[in-house]
Amino acid sequence: MINKVVSGAEEAIKDISDGATIMLGGFGLCGIPENCINALVNKQVKNLTCISNNAGVDDFGIGLMLKQRQVKKMISSYVGENAEFERQLLSGELEVDLIPQGTLATRCLAAGYGMPAIFTPAGVGTEVAEGKEVRNFDGKDYLMEYAFDADFAIVKAWKGDTAGNLIFRSTSRNFNPVMAMAGKITIAEVEELVEAGELDPDYIHTPGIYVHRIFQGKDYEKRIEQRTVRKSEV
Repeated sequence: MINKVVSGAEEAIKDISDGATIMLGGFGLCGIPENCINALVNKQVKNLTCISNNAGVDDFGIGLMLKQRQVKKMISSYVGENAEFERQLLSGELEVDLIPQGTLATRCLAAGYGMPAIFTPAGVGTEVAEGKEVRNFDGKDYLMEYAFDADFAIVKAWKGDTAGNLIFRSTSRNFNPVMAMAGKITIAEVEELVEAGELDPDYIHTPGIYVHRIFQGKDYEKRIEQRTVRKSEV
């Protein structure tokens, strides 16, 4: 077996250079690859195209990369929690491709399955469909969307082994599994790294065949994007 284990985030992202297209797992701030994002910020790579469900918040997640003007283009489905993103969008500093969330996920999945394109009813008859092919199947129009072509996919799992097998926990099992399948090079950071054979095969969400590099992360903040608590009745 080829050794997939690297020492940390800096080694894992060492060949990500200016102009790369990167998928970043997570939903809001849940399940985001914190260590790799911080390493990219420290490396100061520029002109990145980032495929992510969202753009983080101003001082955390992808928001840190936006703050340093590292992102040329965002391909996302929800970006409403980041004021710096909004400013760059409105000023014309940032290219943005807003995609329906299901389409975003399915384009990741298609890339992992080796499918060149998908057909979806989402977006037909709207601005999303401008310049794109529409086909009719059984009397209903469908929009053709291409599978993503990403240089790297960076994901975060709860537990992994030295063969690259991954287990995601609860809500963090969001965009991470489909993105792990889709990158030309997939980098996984995990909270706990164990030896190959220690994970129960029935609980593995992403087989190690998709993962090229893996390391045990550290100092996870695991922020909550919007905390809602019950008001006191007293």
